[in-house]
Amino acid sequence: MTRVAVIGAQGRMGSTSVAAIEASDDLEVVAQVDVGDDLVAITDAGAHVALDFTQPDVALDHVRWCVEHGVHVVVGTSGFDDQRVAEVKAITDERPGIGVLVVPNFSIGAVLLMKFAGLAAPFFESVEVIEMHHPDKVDAPSGTATRTAEVIAAARDAAGSPALPDATTTDPLGARGGVVAGIPVHAVRSRGFVASQEVLLGGTGEILSLRHDSSTRESFMPGVLAALRAVGERPGVTVGLEAVLGL
Repeated sequence: MTRVAVIGAQGRMGSTSVAAIEASDDLEVVAQVDVGDDLVAITDAGAHVALDFTQPDVALDHVRWCVEHGVHVVVGTSGFDDQRVAEVKAITDERPGIGVLVVPNFSIGAVLLMKFAGLAAPFFESVEVIEMHHPDKVDAPSGTATRTAEVIAAARDAAGSPALPDATTTDPLGARGGVVAGIPVHAVRSRGFVASQEVLLGGTGEILSLRHDSSTRESFMPGVLAALRAVGERPGVTVGLEAVLGL
């Protein structure tokens, strides 16, 4: 049995993960840590892996503590950016054998959407990303949208694709959205959404729309369990569920 500590266990994703882990045959929750709790509960319980669903400003401290104490970490905290990933790499360099898996999205469907978007992007003149989440989400754009834009940009760079056409010169209200790695990204926050994303790819006379919707947090659980099972076999830092799924 792999012994798991869940950090942020009382949150929406944390509590759903606790239930999914307990329902599995090869994983068990040995510690539930939340705001105000001492992280020493993780090592006191003999956890092999910590699953972090907190906030970006504290998640890095949690990762550092876990790695220093010989505990593998799966980071599900949204907004864990490149700078934080670079800091984690420096931390794991000092503790060979400890793995940290940073996952922007645990949905297998969302991971496949990113893969398909990267394959399609060089074949179209235009591409934009729209992400839609509930209004309680604190960061924008989502980690998934950021990762999707980076995947698209890398694929277009590798193919030698030109810059996206856009004649906009006046946009005082920011209606064109944000830009990640040269790719326009738009964030919608509305009650009724859990996590949705659409990639629009356009060429002369045609539009290809790739869309994924998660309507419940249970949809993320197969990816969470896969990450927990795999992180111990991946020393250092791995970003994305793609590697775990063989993509």
